[in-house]
Amino acid sequence: MQSALSRPILRVSNPSILRSFSITPAIMGAGDLGSPKPRGFMADRKDSFSRREAAHELMYIREQEMEKVKRLRLKIKEQRQHMDELDKHLEEFTKNQGGEQN
Repeated sequence: MQSALSRPILRVSNPSILRSFSITPAIMGAGDLGSPKPRGFMADRKDSFSRREAAHELMYIREQEMEKVKRLRLKIKEQRQHMDELDKHLEEFTKNQGGEQN
């Protein structure tokens, strides 16, 4: 009788019962704002904040690209001036050489 009292009342033969009860958080992708995506009749409506944020982001990227283009054009202009100066020096050098007198 004592052996029956020392035994556990519930035997766990299935390990799935021992599983812990935890939930996993929703995994967000890049650019998610934290609110769930609308479903059903609201699926085609977008949040005005999301649209405004996307427009600002595109405008910022466009401004950055235009600034890069400006810098590249200025650099090309400086390089052309430098090449023109080098061409002038080369012409003067060849004229001052002994062979040809142009």
